[in-house]
Amino acid sequence: MIAPRTIALDAMGGDHGPSVVVHGASISLTRHPALEFVLFGDEQVVSPELQNYPELAARSRIVHTPSVIAMDAKPSQALRRGKGSSMWEAIAAVKNEQAHVAVSAGNTGALMAMAKLILRPMAAVERPALAALWPTINSECIVLDVGANIGANARQLSDFALMGAAMARALFHIEYPTVGLLNVGVEEIKGDEHVKQANAWLKQTSGLPLHYRGFIEGDQIGQGTVDVVVVEGFAGNIALKTAEGTAKQIGRYLKDAMLRTWLSKLGAAMARGGFRVLRQKMDPRRVNGGTFLGLNGIAIKSHGGTDALGFASAVDLGYEMAQTGLIERLAADLDTFHHHIGQNAAE
Repeated sequence: MIAPRTIALDAMGGDHGPSVVVHGASISLTRHPALEFVLFGDEQVVSPELQNYPELAARSRIVHTPSVIAMDAKPSQALRRGKGSSMWEAIAAVKNEQAHVAVSAGNTGALMAMAKLILRPMAAVERPALAALWPTINSECIVLDVGANIGANARQLSDFALMGAAMARALFHIEYPTVGLLNVGVEEIKGDEHVKQANAWLKQTSGLPLHYRGFIEGDQIGQGTVDVVVVEGFAGNIALKTAEGTAKQIGRYLKDAMLRTWLSKLGAAMARGGFRVLRQKMDPRRVNGGTFLGLNGIAIKSHGGTDALGFASAVDLGYEMAQTGLIERLAADLDTFHHHIGQNAAE
């Protein structure tokens, strides 16, 4: 029997609030019947939505938190005024062991700041990272950091590699995931000093549950060359947004080409099944949900403008993360790695 997993939901977060959050939770519940939910938000708004889904209502409870963090609020403002808000209380539920994971579609900067303050970084972690799932030709890979930090030194990049590998073991069920460090080329002489030093350190990870493959380039991310791609947050966020925009651009090109003439329309009709598969493969809702790694708890960020299917993917991600001893295993990996690096530096 699968043990129940409790997900704390910021029911007021995102562009659409409870209507999407509650519906998304109901979709995820059908996939994972062992789930239980605690919904933080305005009870007068959340309760009517919840009554539309009796099975979900039977496995949920509402905690009345009328205060909401605005989508355009600055992180500093959110920290000063956010205590008691739906986002704050959802994260606090993880810290207080009332839930295994917190999921929010709310303000990204506020969520990042609150999660770091409430859950606190793990002892060996200098900077937490935001990890995202990235569709590849054959499956998916994990890319981090995609925006939690601007810049990263060699130690932080190395920590990101271990965090990403731990997440890959949890989600992909691969005992030794492959890891690559994103760079401007695969040659050893390329990259800045932080990237070069991280590369040197990661080559010494023989005692850890990962396979380090060295440098990779941007075109190798979508090819699925490695399971985990490590990059500092500025470049990672640009890469992510560029990939999203390119996918939309290609989709528009394809649609325009198929509707150009009656003959192309006929061909599109005949290839409808193939286009359906392609659309599903490129659907960003399928991989919605970024994970803050390196904290003493799990917080998932859903895209603020997603619909119920997209939010369900973020809840699914939270469930998968909760099913493993991710935090404990990552702490052990980081301790082993830093001890090894410290020994080498002393020699």
